Amino acid sequence: MSCRTIIALALVGASALGAPTKIRDLASLEGVRDNQLLGYGLVVGLNGTGDKVTTVFPAQTLTNLLSRMGVTVQPSAIQVKNTAAVIVTATLPPFGQPGARLDVTVAAVGDASNLQGGLLVMTPLKGPDNQVYAVAQGSVVTGGFVAGARGGTKTVNHPTAGRIPNGAIIERVAPSVEPRERLCLQLRNPDYATAARITRAIDERFGEKQAGVAHADNSGLIAVEVPTNFRSHPVDFIAALQELSVDADHAARVVVNERTGTVVMGRDVTISPVTILHGPLTVEIQTTETVSQPLPMSKGETVVAPQTRIAAKQEPVKNVSLKAGATVDELVRALVATGSTPRDIIAVLQALKAVGAIEAELEII
Repeated sequence: MSCRTIIALALVGASALGAPTKIRDLASLEGVRDNQLLGYGLVVGLNGTGDKVTTVFPAQTLTNLLSRMGVTVQPSAIQVKNTAAVIVTATLPPFGQPGARLDVTVAAVGDASNLQGGLLVMTPLKGPDNQVYAVAQGSVVTGGFVAGARGGTKTVNHPTAGRIPNGAIIERVAPSVEPRERLCLQLRNPDYATAARITRAIDERFGEKQAGVAHADNSGLIAVEVPTNFRSHPVDFIAALQELSVDADHAARVVVNERTGTVVMGRDVTISPVTILHGPLTVEIQTTETVSQPLPMSKGETVVAPQTRIAAKQEPVKNVSLKAGATVDELVRALVATGSTPRDIIAVLQALKAVGAIEAELEII
């Protein structure tokens, strides 16, 4: 990326200004979560792009599969180029019911060069408790390809990984917390002010006889008692609770990516009164070799003489003065107006954080 470009985003959306945000976007129910599934299987039907002979475990897996079908063969006697060993992953949603379908991801674990056109053989998918929760099978869609011949090839995307849309069928319900008389909300971004506002909004909407139904245990967890009139149908209570809106509070933060020269900040991040002087110094050293060639038939010798040229260039100092209440957005605009590069702006922000002049978290990624 060019050193003269910068991305400076002022977060003026709903969240940055504390505009009302639904509780469903701020918190999730404790125990209602996704579950990761993992499996090992075979992809067959490849056009000679499968695992090589040096990869032992695909042949062993294939012989085990064939033995269950009544075919007995030794792994050492198999030399199949159309088969590849793969790892299969999927995400089981909360309350996923048997018979529902899931998308699965397939990735080669051996030295197969391309899974394009392959078919995943029935593969059980297990959870962390080693129980089978789904079974996957189907045609692999890679989203990439390899083409070429005689040493010249063209590869697009990653042909050794792909997906099978609706390729798995749920066989068992994952353990999830059923809605009971007491619920717990987990804030996605823990914050005391946001937790207090959510608690107050729930009490104002569902409180019974001056008694609150919500209590914030800490900045990231809120306990909620289901009102008596919702005990027989807690799902309706959860739906109504998630529709409540509160003013979310977010900590002031400036994110800097030194690799790409990107600065992302909030418009309202303030800076203490400060004066900034910044002027880069460039030193350039070049060495050239000159050859001194003697005349023909002379007794002279050819001599190589290095010549070094040193040049130093210092740009005029850039002066930026900020008054009380200035924001990072105003600082960046002033620096850009003086011709500062993204690297200059990053250096200034780091220096401001070091002296304690910037009222925000500075995160370097």
